This record gives sequence, C-alpha cells and structure tokens, in this order.
Amino acid sequence: MIFRKAAREDVPVIVRLLANDKLGQLREDYRDPLPDEYYEAFERISRDQNQELVVVENELGEIIATLQLSFIPYLTYRGGIRAQIEAVRVREEVRGAGIGQQVFEWAIQRARERNAHVLQLTTDKKRPEAIRFYEKLGFEATHEGMKLHLDLLS
Repeated sequence: MIFRKAAREDVPVIVRLLANDKLGQLREDYRDPLPDEYYEAFERISRDQNQELVVVENELGEIIATLQLSFIPYLTYRGGIRAQIEAVRVREEVRGAGIGQQVFEWAIQRARERNAHVLQLTTDKKRPEAIRFYEKLGFEATHEGMKLHLDLLS
C-alpha cells in the first residue's frame, strides 16, 4: 500500500468514501459535479502545515482508504503537540482485510515522526464496532467528549 498526500483530483473519491456509511450519508453531499465547498475545504487543508489529508492506494493505484491527521500545538505538556485522527474510511469492498489496522499503524508512526505526545480520535457512540476496533488498537476512552453544533449550514 502507498500512503500519500491527497491531491485535488482525489477529492471526489475521498468524499465518496466519507459518504459511504450510515452517518456519512446524512452529512455529505456526494454528487457529480461535487459541490465547490469540498474543493474550497481541500485548499484550506492543503495550505495548513498542521493538516495532512492522506489517501491510501493499492498496488493498482486505486484509492482504498483515506484519513486526516491534524497536529495541534498547545502550551500544556511543555508546548506539546496533540495529533488528532479523523475521517478514516476504508473502501467497502476491501474492509476486513486488515487495511484499517495498517492505516492506524501508519498514522501512529506519522504522529511519532511529528513529535506528538498523544494520538486521539473521536467516534460516534452509534459506531460500536468502530469503538471495539479502536480499543483493540490500544485506544482508551479516558475522557468524555462534548460538542456544540453551531448550525453554520442553515
């Protein structure tokens, strides 16, 4: 597998992966042509040195997975860096083949390379199978997360 920085032409494939689950169908707008907001978001991500939008290709050059790593610098932990992994998706027809585990192993190594002291994630409580998967990888539910949706899309 090849892990590489996403390119603009990868955006439709990434959005299709994000939309290909029960929760993603509710929040993504995958269609052809893709709404401009996705390309605008890609440009913002690409310009930010603390963001890494990554795609994973198989030996045929097909995108089979994606993830986004955010590196958050802050003052605590003596000016530490917190890595956040989000939007991990594996193409439906290759799920169960160990790709998700390889994606996380790569992300853990990348967080170490960037000197992050912790790799964190959030997951929806409606995804019990994902929670079990993350626990198997060594992630622990040490904090209670909370969100305030700001209704920016209304």
